[in-house]
Amino acid sequence: MRTSPMSQLTSIATALPDHKISQEDVLAVLAKARGSALPARLKQILGNSGIDHRYIARDPDYYLKQRSWPERAQIYDEVGRTLAERSAAAAMVAAGLQPTDIDVIMMISTTGTMTPSIPSRLIESMGFRQSVQTVPVFGYGCAGGILGLRLANDLADANGGQNVLMISLELCSLSYDYSQFDKKNMIATALFADGCAAAVLTGKGGRGTGPSFRAFDQKTWPDTRDMMGWTIGETGFDLVLARDIPTFVTKDFTPFCDAFLAEQGLEKSDLGEPACHPGGGRVVEALEGYFAPELSGIPATRDVLKHHGNMSSPTVLFVLEKLLSDNPKKPILMTALGPGFTSVLGILDPQEQVDE
Repeated sequence: MRTSPMSQLTSIATALPDHKISQEDVLAVLAKARGSALPARLKQILGNSGIDHRYIARDPDYYLKQRSWPERAQIYDEVGRTLAERSAAAAMVAAGLQPTDIDVIMMISTTGTMTPSIPSRLIESMGFRQSVQTVPVFGYGCAGGILGLRLANDLADANGGQNVLMISLELCSLSYDYSQFDKKNMIATALFADGCAAAVLTGKGGRGTGPSFRAFDQKTWPDTRDMMGWTIGETGFDLVLARDIPTFVTKDFTPFCDAFLAEQGLEKSDLGEPACHPGGGRVVEALEGYFAPELSGIPATRDVLKHHGNMSSPTVLFVLEKLLSDNPKKPILMTALGPGFTSVLGILDPQEQVDE
C-alpha cells in the first residue's frame, strides 16, 4: 500500500449528441444503403451486439451520402466542440471549480483533429486563464479513456499539485462509409457511436478523501498493429478492426491483468465491480469469463454498451461515472484495449488509502 496518494478524481460528467438511433434502425439503414436485405447470418451478428440504441452526430440519412474530409472536419468542430463544452462545464460544476481554477486542459480524441486544438479554442469561449496549459492527445483509440486518466494523473501531481480538466471526445460516426459494404465496415457501423466525457482531477493539498488513483499499467504486444486502428482513406479515416479480440482477451489480457492485480496485492474477490471498456458484446462476454466466479458480472459495462454503444475512448468514463454514483466501497479495476495492440489497466480507490 502506498504511503502518499496519487491524484484524486473529483468529478465526471458526460454529454451526447442529439440524434438517437436504435439498433433496428441501423440495420434498416444498412439494408437501404446496400440496396437489398442483409444476409441472415450478418443480420444476426449485427443484432447480437449487446446494443439497444446509441447517439450519433447527424441524422441517419446524412451518412448515406459521400462526405469529404472538410465536411467531416466541420462536423468534428461544430458537434465535438459543443459536446466538449457541455461535459467540461458540468464536470467543473460538480467539482465546485471555476474555469479560472483549472491549470491544465487535456483532451483525448482519435476520430478528429484540429489546429489550434479544441482545448485551445475553449480558453476564450469558456473563460479559462490565458496561461492554462493545453494538452491535445491523438491516437489512443479505445484505450484512451484510461490512458488519458493516467496522463491526467501525472499532470495533476506535477508542479506541486494542479487541477486538470480531462476531456475524452469521439465522433466515431465520422468514419462511417456506406460505399464500402465489406463485413468489417458493416460491423463497425453497427457498433460504434459518438459521445464525450470530462473528468476533473486534482493533485492539490487539502482535497478531502474522495476517490483517488492507486496505480496504472499498460502493455503493447508486438506484431499486433493490424488488430485495431486507422488508415487514411480518400474521404476520412478508414477503420482497421480484427475479428479475434475476444480471443485476445482470454489468451493475452488474462495473464497481464493477473500480474497487475498481484503487484497491487489484490485478488479479484477484493474488487468492486470493474469499469471496463466494453468493445462489443463478445468482448464483454470474454471479460465476464475472466472475472468469474469471484465477480458475478459487469452490469454497468453492459448497460453503457446497451444504451450508448462503443463510443471509443469516453465509454469507460461513462461506466466509471455510473459505478461511482452508487458510492462503491471496494477498489475499482479499470480496463481497456486499444490500438497498438495495447491493454491498459488502473485501480481507483473509492476513498484514499494511506498508511498511518
